[in-house]
Amino acid sequence: PVVGVLWVAWIVVDSLLPPAVVMPELPEVETMVRGIRGTAEGRVVRDVVRCPCSRRPISIAPSFRTLRQRMVGASVAGVERLAKRVVLRTSRGDRLVIEPRMTGLMLVSDPPSEEHLRLRFDFDGPGESSVWFWDRRGLGTVALYDDATFGERFGPKVLGPDALAMTFDDWWTRCRATTRAIKVAMLDQRFVAGIGNLYASEILHRAGVRPTRRARRLTRAEVERIREATVEILVTAIRYEGSTLSDGTYRNALNQDGSYQNQHRVYARGGESCRTCGDAEVKRIVQAQRSTFFCPACQR
Repeated sequence: PVVGVLWVAWIVVDSLLPPAVVMPELPEVETMVRGIRGTAEGRVVRDVVRCPCSRRPISIAPSFRTLRQRMVGASVAGVERLAKRVVLRTSRGDRLVIEPRMTGLMLVSDPPSEEHLRLRFDFDGPGESSVWFWDRRGLGTVALYDDATFGERFGPKVLGPDALAMTFDDWWTRCRATTRAIKVAMLDQRFVAGIGNLYASEILHRAGVRPTRRARRLTRAEVERIREATVEILVTAIRYEGSTLSDGTYRNALNQDGSYQNQHRVYARGGESCRTCGDAEVKRIVQAQRSTFFCPACQR
């Protein structure tokens, strides 16, 4: 009971605080994938090292020993993104799935701090030969799956279509099937995979749709605007290598800031003038224990 009370209290406090740390979303994870691909893809794994760390340990499954045995000597056939996860596909048919969660980073050089390094992957071959997983809070997860288990763990019952691949029919069918507010629905990875709190607010602003609007009541024109805004926002954010907020947690593979935060129209701008219309004040509300930002003039 005490734990439950503390958890509820944390939710209340968290909803009152400015958004300082945001889980890496599709653009940030795609940037991580592109940043390490040249180092890992096509290379043989020479070693996997658990870095000495006195902080909260990350989750490793099935175990570090098993993971190391399966990875060493295998070549990396592909480095891919699965929603908000980095996936290393090996020549042995395994998938190493790295989920950054709140503060995880994939790096090829210059970690922000030595004490938060968690794993190092060493590769044979010329050039940069190592990839690090760094995690300040220790909330990230690393798991190794064979093909069958991977399909079960990340099948359609767990993940919806990728946000960049969603068709109008995908959006329309899913919106018609839920009574939730559209912003809340977009945070559900079974509804659409890859979108989180930050980009949901930005997408709905670009689409001119109020975040509290019930998904099943959206018109076809509104759904199409959301689909178009999703692709436009995410593709542009990837080009800018993601968003690094005021806490500086998210960094690309070279430990450099992303720059899409400079393009945000409403996220974390509560009380400021809307950058689109210039007249109305950006509002902040709480939905599903998360901060939502919108312009009451642009999103009627």
